[in-house]
Amino acid sequence: MPTSDNFDPAELAKFSDLAHRWWDTESEFRPLHQINPLRLGWIDGQVPLKGLRVLDVGCGGGILADSMARKGAEVLGIDLATKALKVAQLHALEAQTEGVQYREISAEALAAEQPGSFDVVTCMEMLEHVPDPSSIVKACAALVKPGGYVFFSTINRNAKAFLFAIVGAEYVLNMLPRGTHEYAKLVKPSELAGYCRASGLSLQQTRGMEYNPLTRHYWLSADTSVNYLFATQKS
Repeated sequence: MPTSDNFDPAELAKFSDLAHRWWDTESEFRPLHQINPLRLGWIDGQVPLKGLRVLDVGCGGGILADSMARKGAEVLGIDLATKALKVAQLHALEAQTEGVQYREISAEALAAEQPGSFDVVTCMEMLEHVPDPSSIVKACAALVKPGGYVFFSTINRNAKAFLFAIVGAEYVLNMLPRGTHEYAKLVKPSELAGYCRASGLSLQQTRGMEYNPLTRHYWLSADTSVNYLFATQKS
């Protein structure tokens, strides 16, 4: 597998500039804090995390990685944003979170180094920020053990997703900084399913995530037209 880093420098700079705000629940990262219990509960419901070795690809400041460690998993979070990783490491020390480590390395490079090493791999809210999402999926498949699970979450590419996830979230509701997402980089479920099949991952479950701006409430549903999640298993 190629080990060349699959990243967009502008995307890394974007999140590095906001790194110090990762754990501020009222910051630009508020949506991640709000949806994290949903993501965590869904993953743990599919595969109980306690005692498992878990990799979180594109971990950022460690919101999901930290919570999975608190479920009893042995977690490695990886990212290429140096500042975000330092924030994640500092938070783990301050919160005294056991069982979580962080490393600056690409998914492709780690796949070449440690293939088949993890029981569970998560890659959440990342595919829409890289030049080649299929390469990330392939790396995740290589990193998980046979029979292990890989979880993805990303944003659909259609008119509704553009209206809700970009115009609504970034320009109307100001839930996210403007420019967080680029429409051309969004990934259709059919595309992600194709990447998974090509990498030896079978789709086990799909869920959508919805949001009510009036009640500020998120929930999982069968509607994958905007935000969606995949649970896949390696054959």
